[in-house]
Amino acid sequence: MHCRRCGTPLAKPGDYCLTCNTANCDAVVAVFEADRATLTYLDEDDVVGETTVTTIPESGDETKVVQLRNFAGLVADEIRRKRPETVYAAGERDPLRETRAQLHYEFYRVADDDPVAAVLERRGERALEVVDIPPAEKLGGSHTTLIGDRKGRRAIGVVAGHPHVKKVIPGPIDAGGKGSQSGLRAKVTRADNNGNVRLLLRDGSSVQENRIVTTAMDRETGERVRDDLNDALREAELQDE
Repeated sequence: MHCRRCGTPLAKPGDYCLTCNTANCDAVVAVFEADRATLTYLDEDDVVGETTVTTIPESGDETKVVQLRNFAGLVADEIRRKRPETVYAAGERDPLRETRAQLHYEFYRVADDDPVAAVLERRGERALEVVDIPPAEKLGGSHTTLIGDRKGRRAIGVVAGHPHVKKVIPGPIDAGGKGSQSGLRAKVTRADNNGNVRLLLRDGSSVQENRIVTTAMDRETGERVRDDLNDALREAELQDE
């Protein structure tokens, strides 16, 4: 494959061209299995290449941690070669989570059945506005207390850090709920007609409903943001599987 701008030969399809500083791939779809990851490179609606990274799963606890970190590192290196705008991922949770931790790109989980088709369908929809401000600046409203202490603040931070979240407005705390011994749990509710959602925080018998204003324009696109937020909360171990 050659660079679409200057024609320089690329070492691998979709690589970022260092000669003219041009991206030849704007999205990567990563599908993880226990022993391999398949990376598909997209340029708008076109598939420009595919790479498979393999590993040998380990059974011992310590060796498994090292193997997982190294496997994710190889996948992350392949993705960095492309310098994509967005990474979409599906499949095995542990290598997906470790790879996500090693990268600094927009990272979204998609359905496992046909991830590439799901991404191509999503990219054909109207793009949502990206809110490029620090998460702390998205927090507002008259209620400033959050339940769950550090975990509650972390849950709010995960949600506020999403690029399609405009504002997080904490609500009052209801202490009359049913008690729970599982610690703080966070869940994002179904979107309303305007595409906005709510973040429910539960800690013991306390419940707090926080309003989340998104850049979605309707219920359908709001549901897409909701799925992303719940996936992020699960990755942060703030939500049951």
